[in-house]
Amino acid sequence: MQKTWHTVHGFDTAWVPPNVGMDSHVYVMYHGTSKQAAVDIQRNGFTPSKVGMLGAGVYLSRDIRKVIRYPLGSSDSNRMVLKVKVNVGRVKVINKKGHDMQYNWHTHGFDTAWVPPGVGMVPSNQEEDCVYDPKRIKVMAMLDVANLKK
Repeated sequence: MQKTWHTVHGFDTAWVPPNVGMDSHVYVMYHGTSKQAAVDIQRNGFTPSKVGMLGAGVYLSRDIRKVIRYPLGSSDSNRMVLKVKVNVGRVKVINKKGHDMQYNWHTHGFDTAWVPPGVGMVPSNQEEDCVYDPKRIKVMAMLDVANLKK
């Protein structure tokens, strides 16, 4: 009914109850970090990186296989994965190195930058997301990498 409310059903206006979106922009994602940083994030929220492949923001992935390797150089016993719920908002696809909005997408009204898998920007060839405003991210669970690999 959402696309035909006027022409087929004869209504002049459409009413959507509060807090009900037409399309869901909320995704489960993951963030790999150290155990201590995971505790700090759970207590105080995410602190965005100032620099990175996509500029400032919080780096996440929908692919847990990607994030269990972080932080790079740490042992599994010191790694933690945060399972999070993210309202991605308006998303800019960054599909090549040197994209004209690679670092400044957030200044053009986008909330999240997304690098699709297989485009050659991420060494693992897996997808990556960068969320500019950490308030869009809610921690759901802390997962111990050593237990995930059992």
